Amino acid sequence: MSLRRVEVFAEGRRVGGMGVGCGGTAFPYPLSIEQDAVERLLGERLAAVGGEVRWSTEALAVRTRDERAEVDLRHPDGRVSTVRCAWAVGCEGAHSVVRKQLGIAFEGERRPDLQCVQLNAEADWKHPYHRDRSYFFLERGASLGVSPRPGGGYRFFCFTTDPDPALDGPPGLEEMRELVARAAHDPGVRLVPTDPPWANRARFQDRVAASLRSGRALLAGDSAHLWAPIGGHGLNTGLRGAHNLAWKLAAVLRGRAPQELLDTYDTEQRLTAHKVMREMRHNVLELPPTALTLRGMRLAGPRLMGSERFAERIRTMLSDLAMHHRESALSEGGAGDRLADPPVMVAGRRRRLHELLSYGRWTLLAAPGAPLDEDRLRAVTERHATPVAVVRPRLDPGMERRLPSAALVLVRPDRHIALSTDRLEELEAYMRRWFVLDS
Repeated sequence: MSLRRVEVFAEGRRVGGMGVGCGGTAFPYPLSIEQDAVERLLGERLAAVGGEVRWSTEALAVRTRDERAEVDLRHPDGRVSTVRCAWAVGCEGAHSVVRKQLGIAFEGERRPDLQCVQLNAEADWKHPYHRDRSYFFLERGASLGVSPRPGGGYRFFCFTTDPDPALDGPPGLEEMRELVARAAHDPGVRLVPTDPPWANRARFQDRVAASLRSGRALLAGDSAHLWAPIGGHGLNTGLRGAHNLAWKLAAVLRGRAPQELLDTYDTEQRLTAHKVMREMRHNVLELPPTALTLRGMRLAGPRLMGSERFAERIRTMLSDLAMHHRESALSEGGAGDRLADPPVMVAGRRRRLHELLSYGRWTLLAAPGAPLDEDRLRAVTERHATPVAVVRPRLDPGMERRLPSAALVLVRPDRHIALSTDRLEELEAYMRRWFVLDS
């Protein structure tokens, strides 16, 4: 289900509300989807392409060789076997065996005096249920988020102080009810857990692995980075990073790119992780508010929430559409941003620009009417093993500013701009560096 609006309260008073939809994309609204559904969809896709999830199978050790990786596995029956593979990717969470076996430091620290307690429940309280609306309640020492669930009821999640770090296990119903009552200023609130029940208590670390690659082994997801995951930035950043790695690893495996391409995954994903971590440390919805924060929200909140400029900044932050790879070695000519997705005309048909792209190849956008040597352009793009589609979209009037003004814009399989240039020689040099010649 899509979320369209968020309402914010401070010390029981409504500060304001804002829409959370973004422009420039075919999917403008945040999708509220729980992790079990994401796992099911990924599992179905894996099965469709011939893969298999081996449950209750533990990685014990990983070794890298010049031409392969080796992983020792313990199976459900206790049997231990060794798997030999071209590459190994550790995606096994905060306590990653792969990361530890490779001797890669997990740099950072624990977040002191911070916990998040969560509960799925129906609520009898003073706020109306809307399928497309979330609530945030700020109270001293507690930041409570309330999001509607697809099957009805809410996910209550509260970032609060941690007076007893030794307390383990999920929160009880009364603990959650008291937090909701205090943060939402609704002493009569009644919570009824969903069936099946779900509750969770989490404490957080801010950590990024010192490297995401060691020879033939790589790290992704929580094995690579950790932080408090408000707004979906934990799972979303991990999945986006895994996709960044996937298309690059596929290109190397198929002999279409040099192994150095994988080093750009390391650089790009670690920079992204550090940026998200910095933003989350200043997110008032993640930190239990202080008296000063609450006073600022009461005084400035209504004006900020009514500002379209502020709302656009929040929407951009939540959507991650502004995440870029400008510092990457793979970005040249001022490139690295996500390609915009405006409406275009191609062969007399109206399409969105991203419909012309593909995760299985690179795309070269050639400006219509640009003075290009067509024979040479064809020779440059066809001499490599990496498939490149040349597209000449026509933008609607007024949309030109949303794309680079260069005659040639090379777009990666993950929708990020790799090169922006007017010179065919620069395109040729870029391809010599990152593409393998077709044999």
